[in-house]
Amino acid sequence: MTERELLYRAAELAADHLDTLETRPVYPQVSVEELAARIDVPLPDGPSEPGNVVEELAAALEPGVVASQSGRYFGFVVGSSLPAALAADILVSAWDQNLGLLSLGPSSLVAENTAGAWVKDLLAIPESASFAFVTGCQTAHFTCLAAARQHVLAAVGWDLVEQGLAGSPPITVLLGSKRHSTIDRALRYLGIGHAQIRVLEALPDGRLDPDRLAAALAESEGPTIVCAQAGEVNSGVCDDLNAAADAVGGTGAWLHVDGAFGLWAAASPSLRHLLAGSERADSWATDAHKWLNVPYDCGIAFCAHPDAHREAMTAQAVYLMREADVIREPVDWTPEHSRRARAVPVYAALRQLGRSGVAELVERSCARARQFAAGIAELPGCQVLNDVVLNQVLFRFADDDATGGALASVQASGEAWMSGTEWDGRRAIRLSVSSWRTTEADIERTVAAFRRATESV
Repeated sequence: MTERELLYRAAELAADHLDTLETRPVYPQVSVEELAARIDVPLPDGPSEPGNVVEELAAALEPGVVASQSGRYFGFVVGSSLPAALAADILVSAWDQNLGLLSLGPSSLVAENTAGAWVKDLLAIPESASFAFVTGCQTAHFTCLAAARQHVLAAVGWDLVEQGLAGSPPITVLLGSKRHSTIDRALRYLGIGHAQIRVLEALPDGRLDPDRLAAALAESEGPTIVCAQAGEVNSGVCDDLNAAADAVGGTGAWLHVDGAFGLWAAASPSLRHLLAGSERADSWATDAHKWLNVPYDCGIAFCAHPDAHREAMTAQAVYLMREADVIREPVDWTPEHSRRARAVPVYAALRQLGRSGVAELVERSCARARQFAAGIAELPGCQVLNDVVLNQVLFRFADDDATGGALASVQASGEAWMSGTEWDGRRAIRLSVSSWRTTEADIERTVAAFRRATESV
């Protein structure tokens, strides 16, 4: 089999998978042990024919693939892949560019620069902000908070690059009790421990309390970072970012916004009011593989202080053949030296959708979430726990057992998949509409699956 024939066959197998999305179980109905038995064989002593490898690999693993491309996959704010983005990602793999330096991938770099500018425009992030395409929002948080650490320490006369963290003034981090766990992990990566984090009790709907934030800032001495949120992972609510920016103003604190999915509401004329004040932040983190529906993995970090961003990330070596004086070198802005050209699918997605298409994708997802909330609320014993302001629906049934039983039944049916969670100390279910494929019919099928589940329970 020639290389061209091999790639055609791989594309055919991929298309065959996408053709099954309407009929296959959303979650695999094969065990991990059964999957492992298919491929857990001794390493061959000699080479294998590439065509056989691809055929056997697809046959062995395809039954265990989660249909996250399906319009009825509602777990963890996972988007599908837009056709142009998926096809562009295939090109990225074939080109195999290591986008650490201009000299390693000039075509990919110019696509990244344009994509970064387009996303800033869509999300109302200042044009002067720096950006970095990274693996996901976890790494975007790390990148932004590294710049924050650099900036707030420099403001009190501490040169982090020269002196390191040992003996540095302690940094205080103020954040809400409903923040995402990736914030805590990013802080831990940066040497900021639990003793330096002050958790502020959230408002009943999960938002950061501006009054508590203002009081905590008044009490905070020394370098301070504030983490706010655009899109709480269970309820979808957005912090009052204007109030957070007002509280931070004049204190010297750094305001970071976790907008893993919610930041994309800025692309919608009818929803961008939820993010009023976001443009006043110092840094922003988001994912493109969520609401923009590009293939994994792709997160984006933005920083209103490019000098701090670059100082926190840059790498120097005589062999790197840098051209930073004439063009933006990716190695100055990202944690990785070697990196995939993940901005190319972002460029393709934005070209496919255009400004109006991104807005329509966001608004349609929210409309489908409201449709689901209205349908599920009619089931006996069901309570919708949130105002559906974005694409998240949080709900429960009469008690923890009923909630867990209904969720397990729907998951096992293969009709749809979403995850469980906990809200105010009780079990709940969270549904996220993030896929461009999700239709009204998908929502009706999912509500019907819960109806059958509650009747059987």
